[in-house]
Amino acid sequence: MKIDALMEEIRRGTEEILVEEELVEKLKKGKPLRIKAGFDPTAPDLHLGHTVLINKLRQFQELGHEIIFLIGDFTGMIGDPTGKNVTRKPLTREEVLQNSKTYENQVFKILDPQKTMVVFNSAWMASQSAADLIKLASRQTVARMLERDDFEQRYKGGQPIAIHEFLYPLIQGWDSVELKADVELGGTDQKFNLLVGRELQKQEGQPPQTIITMPILEGLDGIQKMSKSLDNYIGVSDKPKEMFGKLMSVSDDLMWRYFELLSFRPLEEIEQLRQGVRDGGNPRDVKVELAKEIVSRFHSREEADQAELDFINQFRRGALPDEMDEVTVIGGESGIAIANLLKESGLSATTSDARRMIRQKAVKIEGDKVEDEKLIISRATTQVVQVGKRKFARVTVQ
Repeated sequence: MKIDALMEEIRRGTEEILVEEELVEKLKKGKPLRIKAGFDPTAPDLHLGHTVLINKLRQFQELGHEIIFLIGDFTGMIGDPTGKNVTRKPLTREEVLQNSKTYENQVFKILDPQKTMVVFNSAWMASQSAADLIKLASRQTVARMLERDDFEQRYKGGQPIAIHEFLYPLIQGWDSVELKADVELGGTDQKFNLLVGRELQKQEGQPPQTIITMPILEGLDGIQKMSKSLDNYIGVSDKPKEMFGKLMSVSDDLMWRYFELLSFRPLEEIEQLRQGVRDGGNPRDVKVELAKEIVSRFHSREEADQAELDFINQFRRGALPDEMDEVTVIGGESGIAIANLLKESGLSATTSDARRMIRQKAVKIEGDKVEDEKLIISRATTQVVQVGKRKFARVTVQ
């Protein structure tokens, strides 16, 4: 592949490449590069937001480069302060090791296990003495650390910053020294840490790594970053039906963002799909293609086909989900107003939200659309209530 075409492929989905000219020179040498990305095992499961980085690793792997998947079992016990306004609670050694096992299993659904080097930074950090850590800490000034956005904001806001948090970027940077990384990948929020790695490599007489930052993938809400704590995530280990349904729930605009960052399709093919929608095609049909691709990657093509069939049966033909919450609400003498029922049963956050959903014709009782915002549901009745495409409950009014 010519260097211009190669760089165009590498740029796909990236936010920034520092320094791009350096990367071009490294590629021109025609030797496999050492491509590093680190993941702290702070939770047992990966979600699609994590795979944005892993997909880029896969791309480099297919181009013949050496992939280093670094599990930060040592840094995980410190707790990455990136983007946090409070000190993170450190994990125990046992928690880190348990989470690490699931990371290894999940990442190989994307990467070739025979061509991936999995390393743990405890391999070199656990043997460091107190004197070694003090020497490492001397490589950076407090003023330089406070240039980092989250540290600066916490300092100005009077939020405490623990001394060990300053060590995190230094240790992440030292990982690059130990691994002699040519390229390190990270999210846009990791830019400071990645730059520390470049500085430490220079100090050690190594060629500085090229930094490639990847965008943060928005969650299902299309606003905030994908996160388990925000419940807007799609887990790598989600069941096929659940994964398919979540992907089908993303907005038509967000769908293209997911195509760019998650799909392995050529850019030309994605543009053809986009043009088809511009020409009047149904974006839902294109979304099905994305959902099937992702489900097939983490499960199988057969399970993706079955998930599509289940989705059609459930949402296009009005079939009910296999499982739904059983809820009891208390009504007055005449029953309960529909807006109150939706709120009390957990199908809407507020009565105002419930009325809005009714006006949007997004509420059904036993498959029939509710159009009267003042509808009263009688006592001693049990009915299946649906809000939107994915919220169901069997509600009993007492």
